[in-house]
Amino acid sequence: MTDDHTRAGDTTGTDEPGTGTAGTDQGKAAELSCPACGAVVFAEEIFCEECGHRLADGPPAAAAGRDGATVRQESAPSARRAGGAGPCPGCGGTAIDADGYCETCGLRQPAERDHVEIELPAGSGGNGTRPVVAAGASDRGRRYSRNEDALALAAHLSGVAAVVSDGVGSSQRPDEASRAAADTGLAELVARLDAGEDAEDATRHAALRAAAAVAALATSPSDAPSCTYVSAVTRGPAVTVGWIGDSRAYWLAADGSGEDAGAGPAPDELDAAEVSTGDMAELAASRRLTEDDSWAAFMVAEGSLTEAEAEAHPNAHVITAWLGADAGQVSPHVATFRPGGPGTLLVCSDGLWNYFPAAADLAALLAGPGGGSPGPAADPLGAARTLVSRALEAGGRDNITVAVIPVPFPGGSGGRVHESIPQSTEEPR
Repeated sequence: MTDDHTRAGDTTGTDEPGTGTAGTDQGKAAELSCPACGAVVFAEEIFCEECGHRLADGPPAAAAGRDGATVRQESAPSARRAGGAGPCPGCGGTAIDADGYCETCGLRQPAERDHVEIELPAGSGGNGTRPVVAAGASDRGRRYSRNEDALALAAHLSGVAAVVSDGVGSSQRPDEASRAAADTGLAELVARLDAGEDAEDATRHAALRAAAAVAALATSPSDAPSCTYVSAVTRGPAVTVGWIGDSRAYWLAADGSGEDAGAGPAPDELDAAEVSTGDMAELAASRRLTEDDSWAAFMVAEGSLTEAEAEAHPNAHVITAWLGADAGQVSPHVATFRPGGPGTLLVCSDGLWNYFPAAADLAALLAGPGGGSPGPAADPLGAARTLVSRALEAGGRDNITVAVIPVPFPGGSGGRVHESIPQSTEEPR
């Protein structure tokens, strides 16, 4: 399996930064790293188990090619390259097996979900230019052979909606689960919002419809694809978030202020202080808007462990709620907030927040050195790329997915987005 998540009751080990490693790395002394993807490899191996690169060869040409490729996510599961999809970017060979590996050099061929970027433009603009009101990016990271995260982003009649889903690596076909959840959840969310439904009701119903779509993928009790789910909606003066699992939403204040900066609560009290889901709580300083469905969060909430103790435990990132046929009764969390000033609504998978869990740290990443970055309001896609790049630089151990929604919208009036906005546009890099 290729994702760090395990569900409560699963016996598969976790693989989180700071908690040890699972799978082939455990108990073996690392001697080499793959020149193609950087994964740990061993002297007796001929091919990298993560990307299929022949270890005796130098870095392949495909390493740069993947970074330069931008594709739109499709609603169908990620497709491997077939024999007729073009030559291998590593050696030029045309014999590609059914699993997507070159039969000549062993290189894993690029897949459509390896790196995804989505921009959402405003409805009109002078001289054919339209300001971007939201953007997102998803990358498979440095360690895994496929991207099991999914991103969906669209406009509704009075704002923007985003869904991020993270496949559970200890389940079967987690990439299909995340894709079904993101596509189904977003479509249901936009349809209900455009029909005039209350944002919280629409968020809850969309999450439940996504849960049903993922559950329907199961073919037997032992084949139950599963994933996490988080959505965010901007509508008028408010933002509404909904979630199941440990994918997160954050508010990043435009002025860079954060509740977790300066003279704040003790580290073991930080998460409880960051998460406040009261009715229409005002958003001023940067803060986290969701609370994880995880073993660590449960133990802290129960008072059994401090935040530091829980995060150091091997079970810290075992999730206690998810979407899937084996999830039991799904109860989405929903909360609405009222921004007190300009800022950014960030939705992300744990491939980002594992490295930068504090809202103030995420806000600092987007501010750039000396505050020289144009910022999310001026360049949402640039902000999304920055966050993905920083997670990759920090290690990129997991798939990384982010959606960036500036509030208020740049160039907009009252946050209203024209109803003719397409769901996504492809922006080659």
